[in-house]
Amino acid sequence: MQATITSKGQITLPKALRDQLHLSAGDRIEFILEKNNVVRLMPHLASVKNLKGMLPKPAHSVSLEQMDQAIADGMTNK
Repeated sequence: MQATITSKGQITLPKALRDQLHLSAGDRIEFILEKNNVVRLMPHLASVKNLKGMLPKPAHSVSLEQMDQAIADGMTNK
């Protein structure tokens, strides 16, 4: 696969490469320069902290004891 560098120093990653790496607009990639001018391109994976706020808050909170009991009830139902 090849890409051309624009006058602004930008490149467009070929669609086959974007598909293989599951990249889409806004994703970040990291370039790693190795020996002999070999460049590795790696998707820059987002932190799990970016997931905060994606789900709505629960209607009501439960205690740790209630969670433990729900887990125990689920184990006995199997």
